[in-house]
Amino acid sequence: MPCFLGIDTSNYTTSAALYDTVSGIVQKKKLLPVKSGECGLRQSDAVFHHTQQLPQIIEELLSEFNGSIDAIGVSSKPRDVEGSYMPCFTVGLSAARCLAAAMKLPLYTFSHQCGHIAAAAYSAGNTGLLNERFLAFHVSGGTTEAVLAEPDPEMILRTEIAAKTLDLNAGQLIDRVGVMLGMDFPCGKELEKAAAGAKAFPKGRATIKGCDCCLSGIENLCRRAYESGASKEDVAALCLACVEKTLCSMRDALLEKYGSIPVLFAGGVMSDRLIREKLSKGCSAYFAEPEFSADNAAGTAYLCALKFKAIPLA
Repeated sequence: MPCFLGIDTSNYTTSAALYDTVSGIVQKKKLLPVKSGECGLRQSDAVFHHTQQLPQIIEELLSEFNGSIDAIGVSSKPRDVEGSYMPCFTVGLSAARCLAAAMKLPLYTFSHQCGHIAAAAYSAGNTGLLNERFLAFHVSGGTTEAVLAEPDPEMILRTEIAAKTLDLNAGQLIDRVGVMLGMDFPCGKELEKAAAGAKAFPKGRATIKGCDCCLSGIENLCRRAYESGASKEDVAALCLACVEKTLCSMRDALLEKYGSIPVLFAGGVMSDRLIREKLSKGCSAYFAEPEFSADNAAGTAYLCALKFKAIPLA
């Protein structure tokens, strides 16, 4: 059976995945180490850690594999826009080029964002979305955007930015608030757990300009609440309520602009159950399963199979 290797070295996760048309996707991934109390890594440190972790990830993945690989896919840049670049992706690209040359295999490059979208469609059980026009939200620590996605014979998936944050990214906001509350980076899971213990889920606020959003004011709002004596649980709930309100407002503005088309949600922030519950109402919404929400190589492996034409673009 055809089998495809995907590699992704994002800002905070080293990952590799195998996809075949019978057993589906198997993936291995490991977060980059971030010191307690810090909100991220310098790119030079991210590159170093990926260089250390990627061989181990690929060794673990291939140690359980007895077949042959038909092609390799890799995330080579953050997004499909001119000038999109982040040093950490060069680690995965270099490894993929070496493997493809040594094994004499086709090598296909994709954006990290398109990998997220493909992983979300795959895990939502609706890869048919990739054959129609739809909106895709990519919400993480490095990106908060909505793109208009359409099938493309060459690229498989063509995207153009439809809405974006004008300051902080949603995941960046969540991590900043979490670190303020004494949580370890990345803070999403711990913040969600704390929010579940709030006295009541508050009404969020949103700052929307057209279809774009501003999130920096939410950090200030949460900081003032915490300094005024609000509990960690209540501050966590306030943060997530505002993120949810912001994303819902962006979604509604986009649907008014583009009409009633499906909306796909991808990215690490979309693993938050509280936010997903609110966003699932009011439109044809599809979400990545939690293991496919955060950074991963699964979508890249799936796009590789499509590019190789091992499976039809259903």
